[in-house]
Amino acid sequence: MVFLRILQESLRFALHALRVNRLRTFLSLIGVTIGILTIVAVFTIVDSLERNIRESVESLGSNVVYVQKWPWGGGGGEYKWWKYFQRPEPDFYEMEKLEERLSTVEYIAYAFGVNQTLKYGLNSVERVNVMCASHNYNRIWNFELSEGRYFSDLESRKGNPIAILGHDVAEGLYGNADPIGKDFSVLGRKLRVIGVLEKQGQSLVGQNMDGAILVPIKYVGNLMSLKNQNGGTIMAQAKVGVEMSAMKDEITGAMRAIRRLKPKADDNFSLNEISVISNGLDSFFDAIGLSGLVIGGFSILVGGFGIANIMFVSVRERTNQIGIQMSMGAKRHFILSQFLLESVVLCLIGGSLGIAMVYGAQLALPFIMGEMDFDIHVSLKNVVQGLSISIAIGLVSGFLPALSASRLDPVEAIRSGQ
Repeated sequence: MVFLRILQESLRFALHALRVNRLRTFLSLIGVTIGILTIVAVFTIVDSLERNIRESVESLGSNVVYVQKWPWGGGGGEYKWWKYFQRPEPDFYEMEKLEERLSTVEYIAYAFGVNQTLKYGLNSVERVNVMCASHNYNRIWNFELSEGRYFSDLESRKGNPIAILGHDVAEGLYGNADPIGKDFSVLGRKLRVIGVLEKQGQSLVGQNMDGAILVPIKYVGNLMSLKNQNGGTIMAQAKVGVEMSAMKDEITGAMRAIRRLKPKADDNFSLNEISVISNGLDSFFDAIGLSGLVIGGFSILVGGFGIANIMFVSVRERTNQIGIQMSMGAKRHFILSQFLLESVVLCLIGGSLGIAMVYGAQLALPFIMGEMDFDIHVSLKNVVQGLSISIAIGLVSGFLPALSASRLDPVEAIRSGQ
């Protein structure tokens, strides 16, 4: 109870001192506010960027292996691009052979993309990514349809001239009209729309299904060769309970057999998985977080020196008052807590203003910049970090001035103020 009473009295004296010296308080707040604004803004942007990138990466599937020509991470060390360049692209027929041989895989699919111009009447959309996909593509890639349906198994096997449009493509060709059942032309051939994908926005890992369309790969096989298509990818999703390492071993053995590689020959394909990107992201964001901490730390340091300077001035101005308080029985810890609380309250007010500015910027950004690729969100963690740093800088900056005030001799303090 005594401690709480001392704390209450100290807080009352501190608030009174801040109200009396309003201009000084305002000038002190500027440094702390800018410092907390900087560090919370950096942490918020880094956290938001990390969250959105990780969500985009997770959409690739944590239990999916991608058989591709190029490795994502290079396997560590030097990236031997000249070696990977000579590899053949995985093709649809290899996927079919893998499907027959693999026992650890639940779903397997193949896809590649080509850029084409789509036309409907007088409307056209250029550089559309035409995704040529096998039937189980929708089992591995998670996407929703806003209208229509996905290909049936029979339509995929027969290679019917049908397509599913991304949101932006459907809007560009048909405007506000219902596209289901309408035809459009690509490469001089007609395709019928059977579905439209929900608007997703561009993924931070580069995928943009809004500007793409899906067509059955068997249909494309009637128009062009399905072998050695640039960017061709075989996707294999593991069965429930199957370890990724077991599935990768089985795929590796099957692919080597399909390509008839000699026992001592190196693999001429890469097995990529989400962990390669996730592990890279961990070190990447650790480095960014450290950089943000250094940048914000310098800003906080400047604000801290400003607070310490103001507090020393405050102690000198109130020397006579301190002497009177001590002569009337005020303990040294009371004087210490009084000035220490004044410093902490000052930093908390500045920190709160900085956090409020970041939050205001978060609300204003969509109106200023329009739609962005990722959402910026001030999390509770960012707020707690900002307030904790404010308290810490208040304690550090105010400790020496408060200690010097508590060590004043009452008689000398009263005389110096006369």
